[in-house]
Formats: sequence, C-alpha cells, structure tokens
Amino acid sequence: MINDLKKNPDTYPYPHKFHVDMTIHEFIQRFSEKTEKGAWLEDQVSIAARVTNIRHQGKNLVFYDLRQEGERLQVMCNSNNHKSDRDFSELHSTIRRGDIIGVIGLPGRTQTTELSIAGLDIKLLSPCLHMLPDAHTGFKDRESRYRKRYLDLIMNNKTRETFIMRSKVVNFVRQYLNKLNFIEVETPMMNAIPGGATARPFMTHHNDLDMKLYMRIAPELYLKELVVGGLERVFEIGKNFRNESIDQTHNPEYTACEFYMAYADFNDLMNLTEDMLSTMVKELSGSYIVKYHPDPDNEPEKVIDIDFSPPWRRISMMEGLEQELGVPLPKDLDSKEAEVFFDEQCKKHKVDCSHPRTTIRMVDKLVGRFLETQCLNPTFIIEHPQVMSPLAKYHRSKPGLTERFELFIKYHEFCNAYTELNDPFVQKDLFMQQVKEKEKGDDESMFYDETFVNALEHALPPTAGWGLGNQRFIQVLIELSCC
Repeated sequence: MINDLKKNPDTYPYPHKFHVDMTIHEFIQRFSEKTEKGAWLEDQVSIAARVTNIRHQGKNLVFYDLRQEGERLQVMCNSNNHKSDRDFSELHSTIRRGDIIGVIGLPGRTQTTELSIAGLDIKLLSPCLHMLPDAHTGFKDRESRYRKRYLDLIMNNKTRETFIMRSKVVNFVRQYLNKLNFIEVETPMMNAIPGGATARPFMTHHNDLDMKLYMRIAPELYLKELVVGGLERVFEIGKNFRNESIDQTHNPEYTACEFYMAYADFNDLMNLTEDMLSTMVKELSGSYIVKYHPDPDNEPEKVIDIDFSPPWRRISMMEGLEQELGVPLPKDLDSKEAEVFFDEQCKKHKVDCSHPRTTIRMVDKLVGRFLETQCLNPTFIIEHPQVMSPLAKYHRSKPGLTERFELFIKYHEFCNAYTELNDPFVQKDLFMQQVKEKEKGDDESMFYDETFVNALEHALPPTAGWGLGNQRFIQVLIELSCC
C-alpha cells in the first residue's frame, strides 16, 4: 500500500519538501495592516503549520485553524477558488485535526474581518495518526505531559513559553559573562571521583577500561584547574547529576552555570549576582518588582510582590541562627559537644533530620527552618561554617566561618558562591574531614581528590567561584511572569 502511495506524489502523505514563504508570525506582521474586510490580495504565499481545528460549512467551504510558534491563523478554503488537481471534497476529507499541512493561497480578511489566507491548494505534509486531546479539556495530567513533551508542546502554550524563557535566561547569562571577558569551556561529565560538591553521585561503568566512573556532581574542580593553568575567567553551562530525591525544585539531572573569577572574592560576586539577576529580571519582565501567586489553586486572589531591586538583604548564617534559637552556639563545630547541642535543638524545635545526624546536617536543617523561611525576596545567607564548606576559603575576620554565600529567592536556594580555598595543605585536611564524615555514613560527603590537591600545589591565584541552578531560576521567572 505504501509503495502504491509513493507512486503518486499528490496523494503520498509524507512528501520530501514543501516550499514555505513565511511563518504565521511573519504573515500576521506583514498583512495585518494591508488587508480589508472581504478583500483578498494578489500576493500568493505559502505557509505550513499544524491543524488545530476544522470547521466544515457545507460541501464547498472549509475553515482550518493553524498554529505555529504560539500564534494562530485561519485558512478559508472555498471550492470556487480551488486550484489543486485533486477533487475539493476528496482532498479535504483526508485532513484531520493534528495534521501538518501546507497552504498556498492569498492573504486577506473574511466578511467577519478575521485575517486569513484563502487556500488555493492544500498539501498534506504529515498526518497525525493519533487523536489529539480535546481542546476544551486540554492535556493536563503531569506525568503524561512529562512523558510526552511533544504533545505537551502541541496542547499547552505555557510549556512553549518555558522553553523560550530558558533560552532567554541562558543567552542572557552567556552574554553577561562574555562582556566581562569570561571564556566558555566544557569539562568532563564522567569522573573517577565525584568532586565539586557534597551530594550523592550517580555511578556508571566504563567497559573498555573496566573502571567505575561517577557522573559529575559539579564541574568545580576542573574549572579551578583551568584557572591554575592561566584561564583567569572561565565559565561552563552544562548538566550536573545528583542521585537524590525528585520534587518541584529538585531533579537528579539539571543544568547549571558555574564560573570562576581570579583576583575576586565573595563580596565581588555578591555585587555581580545582584547586578546580573536583577538586570535579567527587569529586562525579561519589565520591572524589578514582580507578582507571585503563592497558592493559585486554593487562593487565586492572593498576590505577593517579590522585589529584585538591589541591594539585597544579607543574613550571617550562624549569627542569624543564634538569634533565632535564642541561645549561644558552640564555637567548635567539630566537637562532640556541638553535635549533642544541635541534636538537642533539632529535637526541641521538632526539626526533622534523618540519619546520620551529623553536626553539618543538623545545622543545615535548622537553617532551613529558621533562616531560609525569611527569604521571599532575594536574600544572601552568608558566612557558612568551615565544616559545611570544604572548598571555601576561611573568613578573614571570623574564625571557624568561610567567605561563602547562598542566594535564596521564594524560600529556595538559587545560587552558591565563595572565595575559593587555594591553600593545598588546608584543602587536603578538609578533604580528609569529608572522608571521616563519609565513614560515619554520610553518602553526600566528598571524596579525597589527590589530583585537585596537586593542581593547587601549582598555585591557584586568589579566586572566587559561583554557581547558579538555571532551571530553578527559569522556573521562578515563569511562575512570576504568568501572574
């Protein structure tokens, strides 16, 4: 049957080529002001798009709605204007909702003044062999949408807007860093050691080398090795992999941007972050202040302003936590006394922390309860303890702390940055401390990375590093731009 269809190019539903003059967007832009009610121009054009609705009005008149890139155009097919070699009724009986068709016709407006194209000839370019979801009820099941993203894009314009927003965010970050003379690089996705961050890694196996490898948690160590080599401003936009839970703000595979800037510290990067992200929000949304619906399903009328105007609030982690708990915190977080203290605080305030209940994990959970919940507007939580930041440089005036910050917006972390630790002896000791935490059962602790320590021994200049979860920031921009 297929071979018989191929013999006749007029009826074969999968042609090789159809010449297209313009997109629907270009058609609307070009002819909106040139057309009048009931009149058709002589400019013959050709357009191709997906059929989303069909309306038959008798045997001799058919209307199609075409959609492309989020815009709609009506096609009016009248048997009096039919120029195809195929019979009018036969041709239009073969076209179904969801098909991709090509239209050759004349631009104009119908008697109801709707901008349209009068179809002289219609070509079926690719049939849709499945019935599309009903346009009224839509395609809303979340799991089905994720598994059939193509159908989600066909049915839900908001999904398309998400893809566009992602492209805008990535392009903005790339252009912003390029203007500051950063060099974009690519680093390995598979490593012998899962370094660069504290998280549970994915494992794989290299058959030829008969070697266990880890999918990268972050490109940090490789990027800092490039700074050692003399590339003083480098960045990478790419995938990271973390074998952890899945929810609305966490995905085991996600895209992030990391950069490293020689001769800068975490104060420089806080200023840079404020400028980059506030400028991005204003450019993409038109204002520093954007609207947010915290619970659109149950409280659709409730709207909250989120203000991206710089400068942003800064909370010192341990000082802020001490103030919220109302008791002095232990100075030595490596001690058994500190572990007992934070265990008692978690129990007292009913803060859940699964095993292993290490000091690091319990401090992180308490910060989540008492400090992160204050961060609706962009807020920096700064000066993390050294034991929580094995790659960050010690604070120059506050013993036991580091020059590190995390950016929180809408109560979620978006950015992590610090003045980089470049002392190979201290770095080695901190790696060994991470190994001890891993021996206690903390799967998220880092491995000892001898290669990176050796790179530091070749001199890493004073450097600051920064990472942004692109997809999480894209998600918040989509949520805010829809309000």
